[in-house]
Amino acid sequence: MTEIGDLLDDIVADVDDVFLFSPSGSLHERFLDHGIPAVVVAPENEVNAERYVELPLEFKDLAERIRFGIEGALGDDYVEEGDQVVCVAKLFSEDADTVTRVRVGQFDHSGVYDLFVNSRAAPSVIRDVLEVAIELGKKGQKGKRVGALFVVGDAGKVMNKSRPLSYNPFEKSHVHVGDPIVNVMLKEFSRLDGAFIISDSGKIVSAYRYLEPSAEGVDIPKGLGARHMAAGSITRDTNAIAIVLSESDGLVRAFSGGTIVLELDPEEY
Repeated sequence: MTEIGDLLDDIVADVDDVFLFSPSGSLHERFLDHGIPAVVVAPENEVNAERYVELPLEFKDLAERIRFGIEGALGDDYVEEGDQVVCVAKLFSEDADTVTRVRVGQFDHSGVYDLFVNSRAAPSVIRDVLEVAIELGKKGQKGKRVGALFVVGDAGKVMNKSRPLSYNPFEKSHVHVGDPIVNVMLKEFSRLDGAFIISDSGKIVSAYRYLEPSAEGVDIPKGLGARHMAAGSITRDTNAIAIVLSESDGLVRAFSGGTIVLELDPEEY
């Protein structure tokens, strides 16, 4: 009788590399024991892999997780365009349960890797701001949806292209996003209009800022409002990135270079 593995040999035949997504130590060691130093893609390099891509978010969508890992591996010269790779990941359980074959370059470049790695702001700062936006999207304010706009990086130029709508509660402070107490403050202040301005290092520079760059030439999907237009405009005219929580549909979107490069549903995180 034909073994199932024989029928599925084509998935792993003649591949150029293997990617392990958040592997257990034992799984990683099994590959090493067979002389296969796989590329590890995970939030932390707990297995001390020689080739490692940091995963700043544990993307729930497996395709997005794989896309990010491959873009990171391309950026680090672990793989080349056209390589055939096998990706081993966890989808339904705590153990590896999914294997898929991908040709490097077969899908469009998403920009998500560049968002974290090639932005002025530290990747950890971008992750912390995303987590605030996601948490706010889940809980809202008093059970109601709220909108929020966070502009991260290139703070001096962003301040020059904006004006205050009210007093700045962070003017003389030295607080940073990621601090649990500060994150509570951000969620409270999000009830009012205006953008939060955050420096490359995560220092909260200002709240209640009205962004004033020209919106001419900025193209955003229909149905998205002023916050998204402002996010597109400010990221086109500066080296900042912007993270928007939409009050209308509840999604979190990240902008870089004037375009949307990431869209998340807070309820999936």
